[in-house]
Amino acid sequence: MPSARPEPARTLARATTPRGDIALRCRETQGGGTAYELIVGGVFAMDTVDVSTEVELARLGLAACAQPRRVLVGGLGLGFTARAVLEDPRVADVVIAEIEPALVGWARDGLVPTLTGVVGDPRVRLHTGDVADLLTGDETFDVILLDVDNGPSFLVHQDNSSLYADPTLARALAQLAPGGALAIWAAQPEPGLLARLAALADRLGGLEVREIARTVEREGRTLTYATYQALAAG
Repeated sequence: MPSARPEPARTLARATTPRGDIALRCRETQGGGTAYELIVGGVFAMDTVDVSTEVELARLGLAACAQPRRVLVGGLGLGFTARAVLEDPRVADVVIAEIEPALVGWARDGLVPTLTGVVGDPRVRLHTGDVADLLTGDETFDVILLDVDNGPSFLVHQDNSSLYADPTLARALAQLAPGGALAIWAAQPEPGLLARLAALADRLGGLEVREIARTVEREGRTLTYATYQALAAG
């Protein structure tokens, strides 16, 4: 007999925001497990099918810093980047910025297991708002991880384009502690972002810029993701 077809995605929660509708759904995977997915403004944003690059974003940032005690995570998402940060025993303080209050509420309500563990960790401070609000120079961080959108060429929200522009990048670099690391996730290679970071490094001095690309197989598709790092001198 042919195998049963997976059930369609089921909506667990939905909210209307100034940026459009946001929905949390779950569905059966091809392997028979359960995947959670986030839909923003009618556009697929992320799911839990393959979170290896979200985890890698955290691990690369932490590995580049000798003492990553204070970490800023831009974007709560489904919690995998933040969870990977919290698995590092060197981390003492994590600030997570999430612009969607509904997602923060769903996390606190326990709708996604990964999010429940993250928001319940005593080291976590949740900022409900734009991560750009925290890039003001008032605090310094050992590691800054930005996974707010899909990258400058594949935006879910056009307003996020400013995150990848020189003024915001420069502010983020200015808030790195000595020996700190900035890491930015993108859904595809972004040569323009790499060039902007390299130009800022030349102008500001004391920075090393890297591009780390990774190819993954995801439900029959081959995708290449990229992480961009700027490392401050110790």
